[in-house]
Amino acid sequence: MSQIHDWLRASPARYYYHLAKARFGGRPQSDESRILERLAVNCPKTFVEFGFHPTEYNCIGLTDFNGLLVDGDSTTVRLAKAVLPKRLEAKQSFITLDNIGSLGTHFPKLGVLSIDVDGNDYWFLQALIGSRPAIISVEYNATFGLNPVTVPYDPSFDRGVKHASGWYHGGSITAMAHLCRQHGYKLVAVSEAGGNLFFAPDDADFTALDPVQAYRENALRNRWSGTTAAVQWERVKHLEFVDVTPT
Repeated sequence: MSQIHDWLRASPARYYYHLAKARFGGRPQSDESRILERLAVNCPKTFVEFGFHPTEYNCIGLTDFNGLLVDGDSTTVRLAKAVLPKRLEAKQSFITLDNIGSLGTHFPKLGVLSIDVDGNDYWFLQALIGSRPAIISVEYNATFGLNPVTVPYDPSFDRGVKHASGWYHGGSITAMAHLCRQHGYKLVAVSEAGGNLFFAPDDADFTALDPVQAYRENALRNRWSGTTAAVQWERVKHLEFVDVTPT
């Protein structure tokens, strides 16, 4: 109850808004939760999600799963501890390659791994994919188009600092698909708003998608900025990238 009391003192209106939203059905900004509900039917009932909001996170529809939610923002984590059920653990941590290994192996058998941190997403997935989650959800950056690139790893990555647009972060759909393909995973779904990719093991009973054909621009980013992915790419293409495909 101390978490609730803290929030009532600090911002009662905000607390009650998010409490109601959490109890009556928060959702991600697109269809990520519905996709995971479909894909994760027969997997271990556990998830780890990096980057979340208590009422908008990808695994929110997995209501019979135990989960670990990790975010670097202490306010987000305090709110999560106040409003989320006890089967979900919220942990405040600024994630780096030095600490993500222990967080990613929180459960002996992992059903869903979700990474949406607007920064080192590619490198974090690379570090954790060896733990063999049953389903992978990872953000991709549609601004990068089909270029097989990711931003270089930076332990203190902040996309607002890296470029004023906020469009320089993460990896492209082809970069993420190449990484997963190297480890025996296939692309099986893309969120309708063009924000997240979903992968399953090659032997899973899901149809494999071609990342080139499945690519979608980020509908929310395009709407907010009044631009297209091609325009966005022109703004950031001069910055440093890592090409992750073999030459």
